[in-house]
Amino acid sequence: MMRIALGVEYDGAAYIGWQRQRHGVTVQEVVEKALSKIAAEPIAVTCAGRTDAGVHATQQVIHFDTNAERPMHAWLLGGNSNLPPGVSFRWAEPVPETFNARFSALSRAYRYVLMCHRLRPGLNRDRVAWTYKQLDAERMHEAGQVLLGEQDFTSYRAVACQAKHPFRRLDRLSVWRRGDFVYLDIEANAFLHHMVRNIAGTLMKIGAGEAPVSWAGEVLAAKDRTAAGVTAPAGGLYLVKVVYPPEYGLPESGSLPVLRKAGAQVTIQRLDNR
Repeated sequence: MMRIALGVEYDGAAYIGWQRQRHGVTVQEVVEKALSKIAAEPIAVTCAGRTDAGVHATQQVIHFDTNAERPMHAWLLGGNSNLPPGVSFRWAEPVPETFNARFSALSRAYRYVLMCHRLRPGLNRDRVAWTYKQLDAERMHEAGQVLLGEQDFTSYRAVACQAKHPFRRLDRLSVWRRGDFVYLDIEANAFLHHMVRNIAGTLMKIGAGEAPVSWAGEVLAAKDRTAAGVTAPAGGLYLVKVVYPPEYGLPESGSLPVLRKAGAQVTIQRLDNR
């Protein structure tokens, strides 16, 4: 039995999320089908982070066990030939049995992309979140710093979140603007259900001048989901990096979605040579 780790990139617009479900097509389903064809046996995968419906990934990480003996390039090229166009394997590495894509991860990072323009996007309708309001990225960045560290994120998780406890360690939160686009970069040891989108929704209200900078901290202290802003749309959210202990030898740097002006298509800035 061999354990293999894979980096997966996908456009989540066509899927009802990562995790296999009965009532729709998921990313996990198409990935397992592709790998099962290459292995000539059923393959079940474990992922680093279960993304929601419509959420994208430039660096999802999975692992699976198999009795099939295949070179790494066979999993990549063969797997990609059996995947739909919006899903792609980016790298493959053998890993020891101690590796677990979910539990071995030290941190995960997301990028949320907001388009601030009076007209809604067409080509990028599923790849950015849109608001007609002009957001102040500096106010949003300042407001978000109160969320750093290990905190009780009850106010920022979905009511239906099934995590055993609401505590997470937020290591980095940065908000910045380029042209018509506001970027939220956020990294934590792990995330609760809808946590990034709920933080984004709260910071958007602050950026629009509809709440003071102090409001993000007040929401955190309330420990009440109804105290926070709306859940921001899924389309602008990307899982961009998963970090593991160096002994596993896996790539730490993911890829970042970048836009320069309204009307331009999303491009992916590669941060590694994979």
